[in-house]
Amino acid sequence: MTTPRDTPASRRSRANGDGTVYQRKDSRWEAAGYVLAPGNTRSFLDRAGLRRVRFHDLRHSTATLLLEQGIDLVVIKELLGHSHIGVTADVYAHVRLRLQRQAIDALNAALGGHTHPDNPPPTTTAR
Repeated sequence: MTTPRDTPASRRSRANGDGTVYQRKDSRWEAAGYVLAPGNTRSFLDRAGLRRVRFHDLRHSTATLLLEQGIDLVVIKELLGHSHIGVTADVYAHVRLRLQRQAIDALNAALGGHTHPDNPPPTTTAR
């Protein structure tokens, strides 16, 4: 196993060629999980019985799902590694517009109005 550079973090965890991550515990390396990266996406999807998609598509889908679940755009920007929030906002504008429409319809319904016919009111869950 090799790491790109020798840092305190790299001395605690390492990944081999197939994406398996190992962590150092009690002077020995133990398998700790799996890293999904562009180079091992195909084998990961095959093992999971999923259709093949590009790594970038998985990344985009993840960001879209997070945004739809109410995760702050700044957090998504950081997870994706975008240098500026504007990049993330531009790429995911279509999702934000749909969420804004749902928010407006939810407010309208709460105030006793009617929702837009193409956009049913969001379902609410108790928290």
